[in-house]
Amino acid sequence: MQKISRLRRIHPGWYAGTFIAVLAIVAQVLYSTGIYDSWRNSRSVDQACGGILAQGELATALDSSELRAKPLGLDDGYLAHCLVLRADSGRNGSLEMSLRWSTTKPSSLEAFPSSSDLDNGTMGQVAPLGGGWSGIVRNDGSAAVQVALDCRNDRSKALVAYGSFAAPGFAPSKSAAALTGLGRVTTETARKTAAKYGCEASGGEKLTTVSSPPYGARPNPAKPLGQSTGSCAALRTLAPMAAQHDVPQAMEYPADAQAPQVNCYLATPSTKPGYGLYAFYGTSAKMFRAGATRWLTSPGEDRTYASATAKCPQSTEPAAFVITHLLEVHGNDITHPVPHYSPDFANTTLKAFADNEAKQRGCTDVRMTATP
Repeated sequence: MQKISRLRRIHPGWYAGTFIAVLAIVAQVLYSTGIYDSWRNSRSVDQACGGILAQGELATALDSSELRAKPLGLDDGYLAHCLVLRADSGRNGSLEMSLRWSTTKPSSLEAFPSSSDLDNGTMGQVAPLGGGWSGIVRNDGSAAVQVALDCRNDRSKALVAYGSFAAPGFAPSKSAAALTGLGRVTTETARKTAAKYGCEASGGEKLTTVSSPPYGARPNPAKPLGQSTGSCAALRTLAPMAAQHDVPQAMEYPADAQAPQVNCYLATPSTKPGYGLYAFYGTSAKMFRAGATRWLTSPGEDRTYASATAKCPQSTEPAAFVITHLLEVHGNDITHPVPHYSPDFANTTLKAFADNEAKQRGCTDVRMTATP
């Protein structure tokens, strides 16, 4: 009887020790095989940007299904800000996403355009996102997509999503698939965020392809202005006048009445951009006015631009239209491809551009103004 009693006293401790040993072995197996890291990475992606990041196209955008995410510091008023990276070591690819209301000041990374962007050749260019989305694609060496969803139930604000291939990994490749993936992640994240925060907005369809504007040495394709069918089409009838002012060529983008920024460039016979025309709507108009301070303060005699405004139904922010005399910058050497700025030509051209843009958007009260 004494021996049996002793065994009964031993059994509980033995089982507890065995259980702890098994747990330790399981934990070691999970850690050494990478199962724990995979679970932790997957959980970090699920929680990215407050759990609202659209995950369906992340693998396409970053060319990998092994991903991890981390939160980034919030600028004042931002709703969310996060970074998704490839978890397979030694491979390029990281996607940054930020979400804010249009009433919130954009971070320095997102702020665009500046006065210098719009003056310097085609540095201020964007391409329309397409697919019925109010969005644009930027390319300053690394692609970025911005989507602004105007709230029908509050015309004073829009939900702004900004997705980019950012440091440290940037884009995994220069492929169209990666860029389209970035576009899909950004648009679907914007749609989900608008719904979460009660912004009644219209999005577009699932993107099938996304194209970025040229960058660096790759020039914009040009055509005779009289043959324009896209963003410069409104200026076809001005082709003879443009030729007299040494800009017979057009560099244009697909016509898109949803894009929050539109650009058209008039180029010299040698295809150097001489005049740039821009239209900004809603959030983009607000950002333009915030960044183009020089244009708001230039003395009249020093102005080499013309501007106009219009009232549009989608937003309380007036649309802004601008034509500017472009620079060509090579290091410290700064010249104008078109040596002399013509105010009469600029005003005539901008009026035709603005009137056509307003007609396409249902905007009214187009006015030539001293400041944009």
